[in-house]
Amino acid sequence: MAPTIDSQVHAYERNSPGRPWATIMPWPDEVNGDDMVAAMDAVGVDGALFVSPFAMYRYDASYALEVYAKHPGRFGLIRPFDPQSEATSDDMAEWARTPGVVGARLMLGSHPYESDDPGLNRILVAGAQSGIPVNVSCSGKLALLRELARRHPNTQVVIDHVGLAQPPEPPAPPEPFFDLDNVISLATLENVAIKISGACTLSHQPFPYPDIWEPLGKVFAAFGFYRCMWGTDWTRATKLLTYEQGVNAFRLTDQLSDSERSALMGGTLAKLYNWSPDTGRSINSRFQ
Repeated sequence: MAPTIDSQVHAYERNSPGRPWATIMPWPDEVNGDDMVAAMDAVGVDGALFVSPFAMYRYDASYALEVYAKHPGRFGLIRPFDPQSEATSDDMAEWARTPGVVGARLMLGSHPYESDDPGLNRILVAGAQSGIPVNVSCSGKLALLRELARRHPNTQVVIDHVGLAQPPEPPAPPEPFFDLDNVISLATLENVAIKISGACTLSHQPFPYPDIWEPLGKVFAAFGFYRCMWGTDWTRATKLLTYEQGVNAFRLTDQLSDSERSALMGGTLAKLYNWSPDTGRSINSRFQ
């Protein structure tokens, strides 16, 4: 039976002088690696992509590496890269050789980047050279991402969070899917895949979030399930839903066929990132 794999989770230590947060976020004081594994075990999620939280740790992935050392079978690692760095090529090659690593991340954020920005292009070139996908936080910057993906057809680009701005706490934006047409336009680029991560936080209705399925259906139709990957974006989503709700909204819905669910909740990710969890035991079977 195919494993269930969450395409995006974050874990972090309590803010401390030894590893201070860059930004104080409206999240729980601590959700460490052990907590994340316990949450996954409780609902039969076999593994997850651990994305080192940029808001707290910026480009420092040391905590993610500590968690991987303790739970090596459960997480594939992704960390952000700095567009201002001149050492991207060497840093990316070293990162890609690190046990557990499956990808890199690019934060487009609010900076007024252009598609010819040397730093952005260094990251995308290095991703292709190192053979790992580049995950892109790109809400509000979809036109820029389109140009970057066109410039780098040999780089596997992965859109984070459905390509849409998502709230850290209720309520969802009045028009959460207003930019969906621009997201869907990226499906014409074969080197672009998409995480359906945090989608439940865009709902205006309680669990099981029935209003997300019409817009998500358009994403699935455009990209195909071979390029779509479910994820919770836990722990950013803690004020909007429980981890169990983020899982079961997709596991239990009648909006997906069994084959679509299998691809969306792990199969596509395993192929695209060339990674699958090794739990050493059967967790997922009792939830099927």
